[in-house]
Amino acid sequence: MLCRENFHVAALMAAAGAIIATSLAMPASAAETIKLVAIDGYPAKAMWVDQFSKFFIPLVNEKLAETGNYEIEWQEAYGGAIVKPKGVLEGIKLGLGDIGVVTTVFHASKLPSQALAYVTPFISSDATVVAKAMDEVAMEFDSPSAEFAAENQVYLSTGVVLDSYQIFTTQPVNSLSDLEGKKIAGAGYNLRYLEAIPGAAGVRAGLTDMATMLQTGTVDGAMIWAEAAKTFGYGEFAPYMLKSNLGSVASKSVTINKDVWDGLPQEVKDVLQSSATEYRDHIANEAMKRAEASVEAFKAAGGTVVELSAEERQNWADSAPNIAAEWAAGLDESGSQGTEMLAAYLAKLDAAGQTALRDWTAN
Repeated sequence: MLCRENFHVAALMAAAGAIIATSLAMPASAAETIKLVAIDGYPAKAMWVDQFSKFFIPLVNEKLAETGNYEIEWQEAYGGAIVKPKGVLEGIKLGLGDIGVVTTVFHASKLPSQALAYVTPFISSDATVVAKAMDEVAMEFDSPSAEFAAENQVYLSTGVVLDSYQIFTTQPVNSLSDLEGKKIAGAGYNLRYLEAIPGAAGVRAGLTDMATMLQTGTVDGAMIWAEAAKTFGYGEFAPYMLKSNLGSVASKSVTINKDVWDGLPQEVKDVLQSSATEYRDHIANEAMKRAEASVEAFKAAGGTVVELSAEERQNWADSAPNIAAEWAAGLDESGSQGTEMLAAYLAKLDAAGQTALRDWTAN
């Protein structure tokens, strides 16, 4: 027979076993589900949209799965499903979308700090260097984040999706003189580069609009990059490329609606921020990988590539208006640190071995 003491021990062990068995049978606590709508006005075939869907979103999901505390239910709406290319900034501001890629070049008046790489051409055709430098400036100075805050958004990272702007034309171009009197489409600030070419007229247009403008003869050429020319089929309408290497620029930023951001758990915020930084480097590397292959594909499809001579590039840089100094002065007058941001950005590029053809800080 069991003594009273042994009986109690046996009873306690049996009870403990029952508790363990019950806890093992119970499902683990479910992750909290957060719904986010990702938007972009450009179609899914655009490289940065494609990689936002295939790299950024899976990366966020993977990181959140490490703890299992949260999961995001994504709704992806691209190519005009919610907003058009120029409407992403407003769409995220109003909550039509929660997170997305803003094409900042369309919003020079609202996001002037984001034009920094645009106002400093003829320096770098290395997207990875430009992306890192731009993002560091955005983190070191108040103006970039403040500009997005005024649009009810939180800045997460910059995006550089092109190795370098080139000139694609409908007719043969062998030198800068062949561009005289021509109408050239561009996104915004880069149209100012054309002021150095007699009679050349800049026509503001978005990437998807330029193909139609070239096809209809509205313009004679466009400032785009080789990967975009391949992806959007520009070679069919503009089979001549003047390889000018005007430079890489930061034309995109990943942002999130501030009201949405404020309501997110810190763990999710940290994951979104770190993933946005990795996305920054990923698409810059992707841009560089695709660049040369896109030029070769352009040639294979019958396109003609003429490289602008070093002398003509230098002459173009020297005779172009100093929009960098103008940009910095304008920000200074508004209370922002334009001069300091310009100097910091150029110093970062120089430290990375990217030297400007002219000193953009000199008036």
